[in-house]
Amino acid sequence: MSLEWAVLLLAALLAGGLNAVAGGGSFLTLPALVFAGVPPVAANASGTLALLPGYVASTLGFRRELGSLDRRRLGLTLLLSLLGGAAGAGLLLITPNAAFQRIVPWLLLLATLLFALAPWLLAWLARRGKGEAGAGAAAAGVAIVSVYGGYFNGGLGILLLAMYGLLGERSLNRANALKNLVSAVLTTIAAVLYALGGVVVWQKALPMMVAAVIGGYLGARLGRRLPPPILRSAIVLTGIVMAALFFARG
Repeated sequence: MSLEWAVLLLAALLAGGLNAVAGGGSFLTLPALVFAGVPPVAANASGTLALLPGYVASTLGFRRELGSLDRRRLGLTLLLSLLGGAAGAGLLLITPNAAFQRIVPWLLLLATLLFALAPWLLAWLARRGKGEAGAGAAAAGVAIVSVYGGYFNGGLGILLLAMYGLLGERSLNRANALKNLVSAVLTTIAAVLYALGGVVVWQKALPMMVAAVIGGYLGARLGRRLPPPILRSAIVLTGIVMAALFFARG
C-alpha cells in the first residue's frame, strides 16, 4: 500500500471513530485528501461523502425520539435541511479552489473553537432554561446552519446542538435526534449535488467510506473507554494543527 492510501484510509478510519463518539472527523479527512493531491473543493466534497453513512446510522439510532415530534415540525425541518444543504453545496461548487483554500483554515479554526467551547456553551444554554423560540426563529436557524453544513461540514454537530439550545429545546435526546436528522439530510443532498457537479473523487471517496464505517463501529465500542477530556483535547489539538498547516500552505 502506498503512503497516500495509508494516510487516506487511516484518516477515514479515525474520522469515523471520532464522529461516533465526539465529532471532528472532518479535521482528518479534508487534510488527508489535500495531502493526496485532491484540490480543496473536491477534497471537502469527497470527505463529506465518505462520512455520510455515519450520519445516517446516527439518525436511525434516534428513531423513537424523532417519531415523537410534531409532524409539521419534522416536515419543515426536513424541507429546510434539504434546501439549506443544497444551497451550501451549490455555493461550494461555484467557489474557486484558490478562494476555498484561503477560507479553509478559518473554517477549521471556527469548527475547532466551537468544539473546544461546546461543553461550556451547552451548559450555559441549559442553565438559561429559556422557553422555546417561535417557529420563524427555529426555521431561520435550521436554514442558516444547513447552508453552512452543505458548504463545510466541520463542526456541524456542535453548531446544531448550540442552535437547538438557543431555540429553547430542553430535551438533550430530542436535540441530538434533530441534530442527526438535519446532518443526515443536508449531507445527503449536498453529496448528491457534489456528485452531479463532478467534484467527487470516487476512487478515493468510496474506499474511505468503507474505512469510516469500520471506524464508526470500532469507535462506538472503544470510545467509551477513553476519558472524555483526553479525547476532546486530542480533537482540539488536531484541529489547531490542521488549521496551522493550511495557513502555512496559503
